[in-house]
Amino acid sequence: MFTDYAKITIKSGNGGNGAATFRREKYVAAGGPDGGDGGIGGSIYFFVDRDLNTLLDFRYKKIFKAENGEDGSGNNCYGKKGEDLYIGVPLGTIIKDAETGRVVADLSNENQKELVLQGGRGGKGNVHFATSTRQAPRFSQDGERGKEKEVILELKLLADVGLIGFPNVGKSTFLSKVTSAKPKIADYHFTTIIPNLGVVKSIYGDSFVIADIPGIIEGASVGVGLGIQFLRHIERTRLLLHVIDVSGIEGRNPVEDFYTINKELENYSEKLSKRTQIIVANKVDVIQNEDKYKDLEKLAKEKNIEIFKISAATGEGIDKLMNRVTKILKILPKEELIEVEEKMVYTLDNEKNQFTVTKDGKIFVVEGPAVTRLMGRVNLEDNESMHYFQKSLRELGIEAKLKELGVQEGDTVTLDGWELEWYD
Repeated sequence: MFTDYAKITIKSGNGGNGAATFRREKYVAAGGPDGGDGGIGGSIYFFVDRDLNTLLDFRYKKIFKAENGEDGSGNNCYGKKGEDLYIGVPLGTIIKDAETGRVVADLSNENQKELVLQGGRGGKGNVHFATSTRQAPRFSQDGERGKEKEVILELKLLADVGLIGFPNVGKSTFLSKVTSAKPKIADYHFTTIIPNLGVVKSIYGDSFVIADIPGIIEGASVGVGLGIQFLRHIERTRLLLHVIDVSGIEGRNPVEDFYTINKELENYSEKLSKRTQIIVANKVDVIQNEDKYKDLEKLAKEKNIEIFKISAATGEGIDKLMNRVTKILKILPKEELIEVEEKMVYTLDNEKNQFTVTKDGKIFVVEGPAVTRLMGRVNLEDNESMHYFQKSLRELGIEAKLKELGVQEGDTVTLDGWELEWYD
């Protein structure tokens, strides 16, 4: 089974909590704080696995979690770092954010590895919070929680040439003639239900990859038939061979077929619609109406598109076509067809100072990643920790925002589920 799409959930590891401990030695009355830091949570990496050809494995496993970091302990012992998780995918896999559709990574190179989701930082032990005036801090910092994301994996075949056209126009027969690929061939629609790849060896000694893309039909760009599932595979090609049946046996109109298929390409991707294209007029050995071919030839001339007459069944005209394809590929650039605006890694840094404050009567609710981290590092029952807490509220800008919204002494302020009474 060929599987080229999967949606999975990935979760990086939580950072370990820092320890709040003190030295306890014989003859040492006040040894001071010695709480170690928590370990960093494991990160999520994706890498190219050459042994994989499909995304089939992701049909059965949907959730991937990296290991949590271990908590710190006394005697300045740091917690162990969580193990990173490496997820293997086939060459040509695109990773997208499921919520925004943004491309996170494009794994199209041999031995490529990409960090996608960072693990949470480990919390600091109480030794970091000791000052000249606070020599025995009885609080530490919790580790940051790992991030959970839903991502889409899309496999886009890496081919130089794509065969496009309606079902049953002879694409599979053509592929079998020019490569050693053995696609299923029969005289009925949608014989090909998965993309087929083959390697063409030219008379010049070089080679290139050609892909037989399953039949595209009207409405494919919006998911009709096999739709977008196969259109995505054309995106990586540099040259399109548009195979059109000019025999007239099935009553098709070659010119209409040309416009219909190209309209689907344009609807799917404007860039794809501008890809270099050659019209391949197939089944000329059984042509019934020469006028239909002449109409197509006239269209090709108007559009400044090259056209070749062939018979995939008998081999007529194939050598001439493939020699031309080889020459064109030598001058067409191998552009990066998937545009990644910038390398994107899900991190916790960009949420460092994020918070929101909402007001409901005399109740103020403060939420966000910055608040969650702050509440994880304070002990509300410890006076020194409360001083640190109040200082952090000022530094993060939370105090200023509350005053801007009119907080008064005696009002209730909720921070990450903790209800506190405000006082100046």
